[in-house]
Amino acid sequence: MENRFPKRRILVRNDSLVTEFLLAGLTDRPELQQPLFFLFLMIYIVTMVGNLGLIILIGLNSHLHTPMYYFLFNLSFIDLCYSSVSPPKMLMNFVSRENIISYVRCMTQLFFFLFFVISECYMLTSMAYDRYVAICNPLLYRVTMSHQVCSLLSVAAYMMGFAGASAHTGCMLRLTFCNVNIINHYLCDILPLLQLSCTSTHVNEVVVLIVVGINITVPSFTILISYVFILTSILHIKSAQGRSKAFSTCSSHIIALSLFFGSAAFMYLKHSPGSMEQGKVSSVFYTNVVPMLNPLIYSLRNKDIKGTLQETMFKIWRRNML
Repeated sequence: MENRFPKRRILVRNDSLVTEFLLAGLTDRPELQQPLFFLFLMIYIVTMVGNLGLIILIGLNSHLHTPMYYFLFNLSFIDLCYSSVSPPKMLMNFVSRENIISYVRCMTQLFFFLFFVISECYMLTSMAYDRYVAICNPLLYRVTMSHQVCSLLSVAAYMMGFAGASAHTGCMLRLTFCNVNIINHYLCDILPLLQLSCTSTHVNEVVVLIVVGINITVPSFTILISYVFILTSILHIKSAQGRSKAFSTCSSHIIALSLFFGSAAFMYLKHSPGSMEQGKVSSVFYTNVVPMLNPLIYSLRNKDIKGTLQETMFKIWRRNML
């Protein structure tokens, strides 16, 4: 890794505390820096355009103001903000010689990264509950998924994100970093930072096990139960067309769930000293790829979104022609 920073400054001495970190990045191979820069730049552009477009489309069309699209609106908002936390710095690291981030900015990045990733966990869980009510209790759907209930579920998702991010960041602030300041990652994440601490990380490790365990197992268990009831209801539908229609309303959500929880669980629950490189690769999926795929999955597989998009584009084209 030393060849990646041949002229780096000496930021700390043996008797001083770390005030700046060096991000090792996704890879230390110079020949891959430029190709990866253009690859992740394209991913970032598609992510921003896709999520912002979905937010505008849902916001401007009143017939999409339903519980399902309300949660999709919030999911796109989270992904839009989420994509502004670490990818810009990651792109800079591909083209800069010294990938420096200050201690304050590192802790700030850690907080917002965790806030949005945990919020997305619970927003996806709320979407699973919405699909459960829509398929298992369709006659009571509008009553059960009222505006107040949807707002409460969304606020709860953001509150869980804030609580989890505050717990992790608060515990990280109590640690002391000295001597070593190279973070073996492309962002300020929990596990790479714990490896640099020169004080005991026992409390942090307990918090990671508890908070990450809760934020993965509770949503996963809730989603699993919801889909058990959903699958049971679908199997009781007599017509093949009805079963296909019911399943199609869940397929996009299932794909998004698999990508997000699969990569996140691999990063945090399968951690070992030799798995950090694999962890960096898996974290690329939920920090870069998943926010890009979500609007594509929900738009390309959703007739309402495609129809509304075509109608909006036609209106814009006709207005410009006139």
